[in-house]
Amino acid sequence: MRNYLFFFYFLIPSALIAQNIHDKNFDISKQEAKAHIRLLNHEKATSASSNFDINYYRCEWEVDPTIRYIKGKVTVYFTLLTQSNSVSLDLMGPLAADSVLANNQQLSYTNTNNTLIVNFLNQKQTGEKDSFTIYYQGVPATTGFGSFIQTNHSGTPVMWSLSEPYGSRDWWPCKNGLDDKADSIDIYITHPFQYKAASNGLLQSETVSPDSTRITTHWKHRYPIATYLICMAITNYTVLSNSIQIGNTPLPMITYCYPESIDVFQAGTQSTADAMQLFHNSFGPYPFINEKYGHVQFGWGGGMEHQTSSFLYNTEESLVAHELAHQWFGNKITCASWEHIWLNEGFATYMSRFYMENQYPLTARDNRKSVIDNITSLPDGSVKVDDTTNVGRIFNGRLSYSKGSFLLNMLRLGIGDSAFFKALRNYLEDQQLKYRYALTSDLQHHLENTSGQSLTRFFQQWFEGQGYPSIHIQWGTIGSRNVKFKVNQTTSHNSVPFFEMTVPVAFKNADHEKTILINNTINDEWFLKDIGFVPDTVIIDQDYQIISKDNSATKIDFPNSGNAAADIYPNPIHDAFTVYLHDFNINEVNVIIYNSIGQTLYKNKFQLINGAEYININSSKWSHGNYTLQILAQGVKLTKSLIK
Repeated sequence: MRNYLFFFYFLIPSALIAQNIHDKNFDISKQEAKAHIRLLNHEKATSASSNFDINYYRCEWEVDPTIRYIKGKVTVYFTLLTQSNSVSLDLMGPLAADSVLANNQQLSYTNTNNTLIVNFLNQKQTGEKDSFTIYYQGVPATTGFGSFIQTNHSGTPVMWSLSEPYGSRDWWPCKNGLDDKADSIDIYITHPFQYKAASNGLLQSETVSPDSTRITTHWKHRYPIATYLICMAITNYTVLSNSIQIGNTPLPMITYCYPESIDVFQAGTQSTADAMQLFHNSFGPYPFINEKYGHVQFGWGGGMEHQTSSFLYNTEESLVAHELAHQWFGNKITCASWEHIWLNEGFATYMSRFYMENQYPLTARDNRKSVIDNITSLPDGSVKVDDTTNVGRIFNGRLSYSKGSFLLNMLRLGIGDSAFFKALRNYLEDQQLKYRYALTSDLQHHLENTSGQSLTRFFQQWFEGQGYPSIHIQWGTIGSRNVKFKVNQTTSHNSVPFFEMTVPVAFKNADHEKTILINNTINDEWFLKDIGFVPDTVIIDQDYQIISKDNSATKIDFPNSGNAAADIYPNPIHDAFTVYLHDFNINEVNVIIYNSIGQTLYKNKFQLINGAEYININSSKWSHGNYTLQILAQGVKLTKSLIK
């Protein structure tokens, strides 16, 4: 799902975004969630029983976009997980079940407290498969982002569903939680003749009623699907049929748009194709390759990633990429708890940015800065959702979307591109996860297995912890090509006193520039790096790859005692070793190395900068034995013993 104002930062100057993006998201999510927050303060989001597994739904709905009303017939095929006399589904109170039938026999049921309890004629055994059909009707509730909307566009009636996170039960009986995907679905929508109906999967038929006043549109989807991803939309749609070539497969690209928006949605096909190719090549095959991908226009200011059929307000590129990305992250693998919504939204936000940076690389740095400014606009907040009864908290743009996306950015930086993309492909193809549900620990498992790194601390600090670091570096030069620096950080929230992280540090002078990655594991940690030149400027994360704020770099001078010294490491030496000259009061020295019989194996003259220099020497062709190193200069003679 994407809030329209949330992704709009790709299109406007970053200076404006830095001022406005957080407030916009906060206000909109607060307004949209009001009704649902009131509801969830008093009850669970699902009361469906866990004693059965959904195999298949056949949903038959009668609707008219001029009237806010639904008449439905939902057939549920299931497998019992325990010996049982009944099962419970979610169905909101404004809807009333008329009857429940199994094999043409009436089943008794109760329909209270937003729960439909269906009683079997006889006790059923563990593993037994069966089905029943629920007949119901009524005026659906409206919770969350508006789970069942009846409105108009340009004066024409339109109706659509948007069930995420808890709204499926508002308009049809189902299991409303994140624990049971139907293996497949059939959707039959009966509606007035002048309209078209869109849904998941492939269109099977449009059957006109005998009196030519109604059409029954049949959609079939044969992939596992979470309840909140099942959808419908009805209005006077124009249907645009295109095709996207995915490898050797031509994938149908079917668009249902308002007649007044034909040009806009037709133009959006190319960006969809570009994003599809990029994601297919980077993360693995499009998950629903045997069916289609489609866009359906609706009036909510953003997008919703209904499986194979994304609902869009318009075809702005980052919105198109975001909803398409969900087909991999959110639909193929769905978060197993709304606490872990970043597995859906953080990924889709990251992939949308991945696409935009691929298309428009010159804007990448400024856009990343805008996102980081948003993340760090407040000192607290975890990516892990701490209140799943609050729709505004689940879909918090700063935390679930932006901060979640930058966790992926930092993981990629820390483990490297090869391991990062391999881990994500492995995650998507995990037989225990694909077309099922996942927790953050499942993603962590694949990232660790691929990279060989432990990421426990990373996820404790960045997923569960709150806030961000401010990084401070004190640095100085040693010799003609080395820098020595100390890294310190302060944090914005006491839940994390120190963030272990990979930090990009850029060193510059008028002629050279080099960025190195350091793995900062403790406060006041010292680093010594050979960068090949003497810098005059140090910038922390100049390309905005990590979450941080108010960073600083200060140059310092290392004291010179005047007591000239030479340190050798390692010693015993290996094929390559280093000589560290320091605390000299002169600017030039000669370095000579003799073997045990007095032969000169190495001789060189070095200029010292501030009385110091690091010298790297290759001894790979030397025999094992004892050697003597001499440093000779005006008034100085130092002798060191070496062993190889």
